[in-house]
Parts: sequence; C-alpha cells; structure tokens
Amino acid sequence: MTEFAGVRQPEFDMMAARHAEAARRLEELARALHGELCGAGLDTSPAVLLHALAGRVTAQADDLRRRQRLVRELQQQKITFGGSTPLGSFLELPDSLEAATGLLDGTLAGRAALKAADGDTQALATLRGYASRAGDAGFVRAFLGTLGARGVTRLPAALAARLRDSGARAGTALPARLAQQSRHVLLLLARALAAGTCPDNPAYLGDGFLRDLVEEGRADHVTGGLSCSGYQAQALVWRAHDGRPPYSAAFMATVGRDVIAYEHDRCAQAWSAGRDALGRLFAARPVPLMDLSAALGLGTLLRPGTEARAPGGTPAASLLDDLFHTAAADREAAQALLDHTPPGSKEPVLRHLLTTRWDPTRHPAEHEPFRRLLLSATTGQDPTSKKLAAELIAILAGEVRPAFGQAADGNLEIKDPDAFHRFAALRHPLGRAIAANIDELSRLLLDHATFGRVTATDMSYALALATSDDAAFHALVAAQTEHMRAALATVPPVGLTAANAESLGFAPADARAFDFDGDGRVGKADVKQFLTDRTVAEARPFSHLVEIRRQILIAQGLNAQKADESLKIMVSNALGLLPIPGAKQISTLATGAFTPLITKTYDHLTSTAYDQLAEHTARLMSEQGRELDKAHRTVADNRLAVERLAEQMLATAMLQKGLLDDLGQKKQSFTAGVPPKVKPFAQMAPQEYSQFLAWTRESGGSSDLLDRFTNTFRDTTEVDDYLGLQIPPSRGSDSR
Repeated sequence: MTEFAGVRQPEFDMMAARHAEAARRLEELARALHGELCGAGLDTSPAVLLHALAGRVTAQADDLRRRQRLVRELQQQKITFGGSTPLGSFLELPDSLEAATGLLDGTLAGRAALKAADGDTQALATLRGYASRAGDAGFVRAFLGTLGARGVTRLPAALAARLRDSGARAGTALPARLAQQSRHVLLLLARALAAGTCPDNPAYLGDGFLRDLVEEGRADHVTGGLSCSGYQAQALVWRAHDGRPPYSAAFMATVGRDVIAYEHDRCAQAWSAGRDALGRLFAARPVPLMDLSAALGLGTLLRPGTEARAPGGTPAASLLDDLFHTAAADREAAQALLDHTPPGSKEPVLRHLLTTRWDPTRHPAEHEPFRRLLLSATTGQDPTSKKLAAELIAILAGEVRPAFGQAADGNLEIKDPDAFHRFAALRHPLGRAIAANIDELSRLLLDHATFGRVTATDMSYALALATSDDAAFHALVAAQTEHMRAALATVPPVGLTAANAESLGFAPADARAFDFDGDGRVGKADVKQFLTDRTVAEARPFSHLVEIRRQILIAQGLNAQKADESLKIMVSNALGLLPIPGAKQISTLATGAFTPLITKTYDHLTSTAYDQLAEHTARLMSEQGRELDKAHRTVADNRLAVERLAEQMLATAMLQKGLLDDLGQKKQSFTAGVPPKVKPFAQMAPQEYSQFLAWTRESGGSSDLLDRFTNTFRDTTEVDDYLGLQIPPSRGSDSR
C-alpha cells in the first residue's frame, strides 16, 4: 500500500513515550541554561538553539502521539493492516492524517454499505454522511476495497428490492424517502467507482478489480428475494453518475465492452426472430436488456433527470442506455466503447449499435444517452473522432439511402417514410459529426477524395438526413461559414514581399508563390485571383448544404421559401463582419474598422467555438444600438441568407487584405479622419453600412467576386448527380 510505513506496536509506543520525555527535558534544560547565561551576562544564543531543538522534538512527539491515537482507533474498529516477518509482526501505519482518515472513513462506509445491502435501513443514513468523501483517494480505496466487486453489485440490487417492497404499502411516505436515500447512496458509489477504476487516479484499485466487476456483472445474483444479473444492478450505479470524475477509457474497454457483448449474447436470438415475416407476426417486439429499475417498474425513483416514456409509463432504461450515459461524459471513454471490434466478430461495435441493435431501441425516449455518446465520440479533431465520424456517416448513409427517390417534378421524394424516420433521432449528432469535419466535405466535392469509406454520394445522403434537423443544419452552415472565413485568411495581402513576409505571418517562399506576375511584390491582381479561387471553392460546399436542405424540406412538404431562423440571426447579427481569426491586419483603410470588435475577449474567443465568437460580436453590435440595413436583415430564403453572409465576408476580406486602400482618399459616409479610414463597424448606422457594401461592390470590385460565388452556389448540378434528381430551375422569391 502507498502512504504507509511499517512499525511494530510495542516499539512504536515506547518511541512515542521517549520522544515526549526527551522533548520535556530539552525544554527544561533550555530554560535553565538561558537563566544561567543571563545571570552571568553571557551570550544566550546556545540556549536559543537548544530551545529550537526542543521545539522540533516536541513537534515530532506530537506527531507520534497523533499517529499512536490513529493506530489505536483503527485497531478499535478492527481496521488493522500488517503482516509477520522474521523480525516480528509489523503494522502498516498511515504516513498522513488524510491517509489514516481515508482508511478509517472508507472502511466504515464500506461496512455501512454492506449492512445496507443486507437490509439495514439505518446504514443508508450513515452512508449519506460520507457523500463528500468520494473525491478522496484513500477513502475510495478503502470503501471499494471493503465492498469488493460483489458488494458494488449487491448494494444497488438491495436498494431496488427495498423500493419494490416499499411500494406495496401505498399511501405512505416510505417509497419517496427510500428513493431519495438510495439516489444519494448510488451517487456516492458511482463517483467512487469512477475514481477507483481509473488508472490515472491515485484511487485506482488495479486491473483485477475491473475483471472482478465483469465476473460479478455476468453472474446471477439473489438479493432481498430478488433475482437478477449483476449488470442489471450495476447499471443503476452508472445511471447515477454525474460526470465527476468521468469513467475512464480503461473501464469502458474492460467493463463497457463486455456489457455490450453480454447484451448481444442474451438477446441475439430474440432479436433475430423478429426479423422475418413470421417472427414479426407472432413474436413480441424485440427489446434490449433492461436495467433493474425498469425490470421492477420503479419508474423514475432511481433515475434522476429521466422522464417516463408515456403518461403513467416507465422510463426507458436498458443496460446500454445507462452505460452510454456514463461513457458520454468523457471523449476517450466514449471512443474506447465505440472504436472496437469484438474478438471473433467482423462487425464493429458502432455498426452493431446502428443496425442489429437499433430496431429494439427505436422509442425516442431511449435515444438521448446514445446521442450524447455519439456527440462526445465523433466531434473532436483527433484521429479517433474522425475515424468514428466517417464510420457514422457511412453507416447511416447506407441505411437511409433506400428512403429517397426522385419525385415527378424532379425534386427529392421520401418514398419510404419508415426508412427515413427510422434514424430521425440521430439527425443532430450526424450533422454535428459532419460539421466537425467540414473540411472533408470540400475534399469530397473538390478533390474527389474519400473520408474513410465515405464517398461524395454517401455524404450527400447523410446530409439529406442530417439537414432535416434544424439544429444540425445550423451547425453545418456555421461550420462552413467558419471554413470560408479561414480559407479567405490564407489569401496574401497586397504588398507582400520576401522581405516583409515573416512580419506579416508568411514565409518568404509564400511571397514568391503568390507573386503571379513575378515582379517581386504581391499586387492587387494577385490577391484578387486568389480571392476568386477561394470564393468559388467555398461556394460549392455551401451549395451542397443549402440545396440538400431545400430538397429535404420540399420532400417533407415544409418548404415555404423562407430562411431558417438560425440563418436570419446569423445575417442580422453581422457575423460576416467578424475579422478573420488569426489574420494579420495590414490595410491602412481598415485600421479601426474592427474596433471594438477586436478586444482581449475577442482574442481569447478566436480559439473557441464559432457560436461563442458570434455571440460576442452580436452583443457588441447590440450595445452600440446598431443594426444592418434592412436589405441584409430581411431575407426570403436560405440561399439569399448565405449570399448575404458571403457578401459580408468578401467585403471584410477585401478590406483586410488591402484591396481597397487606394480607394479611400475620398471621404465617404462610412469613413472618418484624415486620411479617411473606415469607421468601426459597430458604430456605423444602418445606411452607412449599406453604403459601405455598395461602395465595395462598385469601386472595389466585390461584385465580380459575389457573382462568382452566386453562380457556383446556385448551380445544383452536383446535388442532381449525387442524389439522382432533376432539380427544376429556381423561380419567384427563390431566385436572386
């Protein structure tokens, strides 16, 4: 054990007594020496040194007496650790008060938990007193060490059995009181178990404890007259977890993966029976393996934060729901659960969950933990997130593809509503997974690349599912907006040379590569060409997103040719005015234009989520009481909204890159100072901003860029090809 020292009891008691006596004598000697030296008129420093020594020995004696009391209390509670050696019997003595207290309290809590598992209701109240100790490593080791894997399994089973029995006495307050006590105990156990099964936590009990949990989970248990599998009971602990600390990847790799395999072993035959026509006719609806709360019909008593699936019904509560709830709190844990193919199987876990297991869990109330799990596992920028995102896209694209066809008018049609709605619960996590990998959409469309096994056709069908969800569509457009902004940031500024390249954030080789005409300086024509290339490239993924969204709304009969509220907000909040994160501002005309948008807060936010940055800018604009001109705040459909965003971004990029500098000698309504500079955007009146955009189009040449964007953006040929459609030309308010 760590933080312990070995001692023999008699010798330790004698050492403590002798230290105390030595400290007393040294203090007496120091006082006597001080008096003699003072009386003789001599230097008293020897007495001072002796007094200091006496103080140190006194402190050591006090520490030994404290340890002595701790040992005696541990012995009184029969919490004694030690062993025999050829030199005699040694006790393992805690080196610190915290370690000793953790050992004492953890053992007492573990014993109370075992009593509670045996039916002692008073022990539940005792356990509540230890709720704050779940973060103490010494406490957790002693607590779980006393309980063992069997106790961790028996305790939630006993709590559930007692609640079941209390329910027979209707009209009493006993069930509610027991439920409250039980939830507190389960939360304590959940936090302790998360700490004790994490290799990076000092409370870790070792790999053997994880294997013991698996053994007890697969075993059948009888507690309080209740028979259940161990995992059904352990699942109540997982559900009680609040994410502090999160369960580890090691727990998910050992216990979590086995839970999935266990459910498959128990349910595979019943699930397969319902797949053929005869099975669907005579067999009961296939269901997943339920946790103990659901099996006993306890409703929400042991499941805080859950809702019943119907009035008077019980909440969905499968083993895997509870496991997903636990795993979703940490990305590595979620990935350890999903990024796995069981030995001897050709089906990865993610495919199993989305195909074989999906139909038995199709009630919407059962999907929230799985949605959170997918969001956690697939939306990062690490290789495993990207791998799982690609698998998710490929699987769902293949599953939903048969749902779609071409309507008589050439637009998209949902020819199999059941196949389309089958995965409706996963539209949002699918959209977020694509948004997190928005660069892959450009690579698929522009470079004819693949993303894992995902092709451009697969991505198109996945988008048909994802963009049918409002929040997912918003996430995708926001991600592509940020992608375009980052692409425009790669354009060189006017005046870039090999000599000033490094000061402007470029390499000297970049200056030579950007210099098309070879005159040693990046000029306006060079910059304009690069802006044009980036603009056309970014318009294509925007086109794909917005046209597929339009098609899915048409197929659902929801297309009223109005912009989504999220896009209206993005335009009206002037998000296109955001300076390009990380870009060096060199334009003389632009100096001050982004003030006060560029602040210390902004600098901090540029490395965070797009939505936070957008909210920050919108708030600054609002504080100034400014809005965009009416033409930009009022949009008729999503395509007009995206074009407004593009116009704002292009004007901003041209201003930053110096394309407008020599056009600013004449004073305009939107400029101030001598020489004139563009006013801070947040201070422009609506008509001034409108005039700035008009000036940029007419004098700066942004009309050409916007036309190139619009022509590419409104070309639906690729969507036609990938989804097998013949989209009619736009008409009416849907046209530019």
